[in-house]
Amino acid sequence: MTRNRAGKGRSRSDRNRAGASRARRRNPTPVKSHFPWRVVLLLVALLCLFGYVLISIQGASEEGERQDSGSSQSTQQQTQVPAEPADPLPQAPTEHWEFIDTLPNKEVPIELPEQTQSGGPYQMQCGSFRTDEQAQTMRATIAFAGVESQVRRTEGSNGVWYRVVLGPYERKRNAEADRHRLQKVGINGCQIWNWN
Repeated sequence: MTRNRAGKGRSRSDRNRAGASRARRRNPTPVKSHFPWRVVLLLVALLCLFGYVLISIQGASEEGERQDSGSSQSTQQQTQVPAEPADPLPQAPTEHWEFIDTLPNKEVPIELPEQTQSGGPYQMQCGSFRTDEQAQTMRATIAFAGVESQVRRTEGSNGVWYRVVLGPYERKRNAEADRHRLQKVGINGCQIWNWN
């Protein structure tokens, strides 16, 4: 007769032991926690020792200060020597430098090459639109940046355009300054050219 390995051939005591071990795995017994009294007592002892060392160091330093102050007072009493008058401060120099008087009134000549205007007055265009409303909106945005502009209507081969222009500027440097001011507020794409 063949024994079934699933548990039929086991004895009752074997089955009970297997069931008990399964039950222990499911419901483990709680582990008792012990409070670490030894560690706590050791920490309290170390803390007391540290406090005692600090107090003894402080007492020794105060005693040393008392001894130092007592000895310094006694040495001051013993060695009081009449103080000699200190040497007076030396006299201030009486020199007078010439550059102190001449420098504020001095003019230095500088030779600058003559600047010639290259190309004449400059103009800057910041947009070209199909409707007057769009151009006026751009003009208002530029006005909020603190720069004055104009809307000009032009007719070309491809229809009517409304251009937003700034200027005329005598120097290109002035036009560049306004372009940088507009770029700081987010208006990009302005073009500068000679206006003839």
